[in-house]
This record gives sequence, C-alpha cells and structure tokens, in this order.
Amino acid sequence: MKDQLVLVTGVTGYIGGRLVPRLLETGYPVRVMARDKNRLQSRAWLKQVEIVEGDVLEPDSLTSALSGVQAAYYLIHSMSAGPNHEKRDLQAASNFTAAACLNGVGRIVYLGALGDPRSDLSRHLRSRQQTGQVLKESGVPVTEFRAAIVVGSGSISFEMIRYLTERVPVMVCPRWVFQRVQPIAIGDVLNYLVSALETPGSAGKVIEIGGAEILSYGDMMLGYARARGLRRKLFPVPVLTPRLSSYWVHLVTPIQASVARPLIEGLRDEVIVRDPSARDLFPQIKPMDYHTAISLALADLEARHIETSWSDALVNSQGDIVPAVLTTQEGMHIDGRQRIVAAQPATVFKVVSRLGGKNGWLYLNWAWRLRGWLDRLVGGVGLRRGRRDPEDIRVGDAIDFWRVEAVTPDKSLLLRAEMKFPGRAWLQFETHPYGDEQTRLVQTSIFAPKGLWGLLYWYLLYPIHNIVFAGLIRSISRRAQSLPTTSNQRHVG
Repeated sequence: MKDQLVLVTGVTGYIGGRLVPRLLETGYPVRVMARDKNRLQSRAWLKQVEIVEGDVLEPDSLTSALSGVQAAYYLIHSMSAGPNHEKRDLQAASNFTAAACLNGVGRIVYLGALGDPRSDLSRHLRSRQQTGQVLKESGVPVTEFRAAIVVGSGSISFEMIRYLTERVPVMVCPRWVFQRVQPIAIGDVLNYLVSALETPGSAGKVIEIGGAEILSYGDMMLGYARARGLRRKLFPVPVLTPRLSSYWVHLVTPIQASVARPLIEGLRDEVIVRDPSARDLFPQIKPMDYHTAISLALADLEARHIETSWSDALVNSQGDIVPAVLTTQEGMHIDGRQRIVAAQPATVFKVVSRLGGKNGWLYLNWAWRLRGWLDRLVGGVGLRRGRRDPEDIRVGDAIDFWRVEAVTPDKSLLLRAEMKFPGRAWLQFETHPYGDEQTRLVQTSIFAPKGLWGLLYWYLLYPIHNIVFAGLIRSISRRAQSLPTTSNQRHVG
C-alpha cells in the first residue's frame, strides 16, 4: 500500500540515508526521525519528508515519531567497542518496539547481522541479533533481514577494504582474513528493505540476505586490487588478535580502533546465508556478484556520487557532544582574526568550503598532518577520514578531524574538533560583504579547556596555533583573490 506512512530511523547513518530517497521514488510518504534535525541539512530529499526529533533512549520522544505510522524501519545500532553499548542497544530497541505497539504500527523492518546463532558469535554480531529479538517482544510483526558485509561507496566495510588494499602492497594477515563471508551490494540491500513493505509473507520472518558469491575477506581485498589494477600479496600469520588487528587498521585507514575492533571480531565468524528463503520471498531480486558491486562503488567514488558515508553517524572521540552556542562567556578562549579580501563572499566561501581532505589546509600542511598523526597515535580520528566530497559540504560531514556543525551557504561554516585533547574546540569562518566586490573574512577559533590539563594545553600550544591560524586566514585570502569571479558556484549546504 503506497499510501501508508513510513518512518525511517537512523537517517544520519549509511543505510538510512540511502533508504529514504528509494522509498520516495517508490511513492511512499516518509517521516524521518533524528535526534537533531539540523544534521539533515542539505539532504536532497529534505523537503519531501516529514521530520521529527526523537531519541530511542528517551521513550517520551517516540510518541510523535510513531503516531500514524503503518511501517517503521529500525536502522539504529552502536558501532563501538565501548562499555555498555550492547545494553544501550537493547534498551533502545525495547523503547522503540513498546512505543510502536502503543501507536498501532503494523510492521517493523530491521537490518541485523548474519551469523549462525548456535555458534559462539562475537559480541557485536550477538548484540545485533539480540536487538532483533527484542524488537519482536511487543508483538508488532518484525521483518528482520540479516546481512554480512555491505559493499558500496562510503560503507565502513568497503572503506576498510579500500584503504588496506590501496596503501599496503604486502599484507601480513591474521586468520580472520580467510574466514568465509557473503558480501552484498548496497543496492541489493536497499531493494530488499523496500520490497519488504510489498511482501506480506516477509512479516514475522528472519531473512538472510547475501550477494551471489561466498568469499573470504582476503578474496575481497584481492578482488578490489584487480578492479583497481593493483598487485597485492597476502601472507597469513597466526598471532594477530582482533585487538592488534584493530590497531593496525586504526593506523592505516580512517577507521578508529574502537570501531574497527567489533567489525574484525565479527569476521572471526563465518557469515554466510544458510536459509535460502529470501529467493522464494523476493524472486524479483537477483543479488549481484562482488566484482559488479565493487565496480559500482568505484564508479560512485570516481563520479563523487557518495550519498552517505560511514563517518556521518559516528560519535566522536570525546563522546556524543550536544552542539554548543558559542559566546564570549567565562572559560572560553577565543582567537578571532579578520581580513579584508578582494573577492566576493561566494568566492571566499568556496575556498573555505574546500578545506581539508585531499585539498589540504593551504598553510603548513605538514603541521596539520603531524597533528593528525599524533591524534591517531593516542586513539583519535586523525586526518585519514578525509572528506565525503572535495567541494560539497553539509552539516554532519567529517572533514579530517573536524565535524561540520553548521553551514550557511556563502556565509558561514562552523567546525567542531573531534581529535583527542583536554577540552572542546571549534573553528568558525564567516564571510561578510564589504564595500564593492570585497569580503570581510572572520576566522574564529574557540577552545573550552577541561581542567588544569586543558589550560596547560591551550597556553603551551598557543604560539603554534597563532602561527598556523594566522597563516590559514592569510592563505584563504590569497587563494580566493586568485580565483576568477563566477556566479556559477557549486551548491554548498
């Protein structure tokens, strides 16, 4: 029934952000739920959906989200090895399914994890399956899909494969690299999720889904290498534990050890489709092979068509911090700089919006790289996350060790630091028209120290920050003045 209202949760995440446009294309009216609706700015589908703010850990916030909903997608789970995350996941699922029952929701669709429940599953996979079980407890019919590695541009599993294969020509591999797995393309996952609403027989079922091939993680890396024309060698060793492997992934890829570890622990289990019921329930879906999935993912990267990325929804190294309202209140250390630039605000903002990633930071790039390397060394995100797109920017994007907190096209950009240090920090850029064909560029760095160590950090590093930030605003100005004036600036939101 295409007139039924559908709720999608987890829309700032990788799967949820891609599911919304697919549902809209199919003709469903869609409501999306997010803890902070500002994180959805600049999504192409924003004006086509109803938005509600809600938090699955706050039951009172779920009533308005689920009122009048016929079907709900539950796409929320923790990607962390931190303490109590399994307990939080189960509590969140319990809150959601209870609210769904009270509001008369007819169906919940959940994407969980493959793995034989009779085996000694990793904590991460076990938690994903327990979440599915909790969702069923209220009596609302649940369609639970279980998938292994999802292959697509921006997916965390694909990015781990991509960075390891691109950067390490000879890989010393632990045993988990040779465990059997059944990867599935993101397009096929979305096909299953959408088709569930039109398939009554899928209600109340656990449905295992996978691609056309059973491979190992090593096969997947070598398959990626072939698609990219790279020559790579794998050498197995018996000594690398998931913990040690996660540290290696942390150093080589943009993925933090705390996120990589549960993924790697899950790879010790054989995650393949054992129940073929998906073929009978969804005969119209013919899952693609791994080579085709890789080719599509690489094509998206080449075309810079990355709808969502794994880093969109991850909390930062300092926890899930509520965005602050920046003022000159006591305790804040503020370094403000201004410069008159002989260029239009849109041109100046174009330079600002391109900072980071492969574009670099325009001044003392080696110092930014050194700071990123030191951050990775102590468990932070470092610079390797890069950015989703070299030009386009939106709220929630990761830009190296910053997160886009707010953006107003051609006017302002607010970045929040996510590196590890004793305090909180922001970097803000504002462009103001100044006379004819000029701009007053305001660059403000804000630091809120935490305790004595925070104060020491600020005062010890201020001389270095003074040099870096003075050079940054000067370099932005020079770059903007060297660009041709054009009215055809790329949309930034």
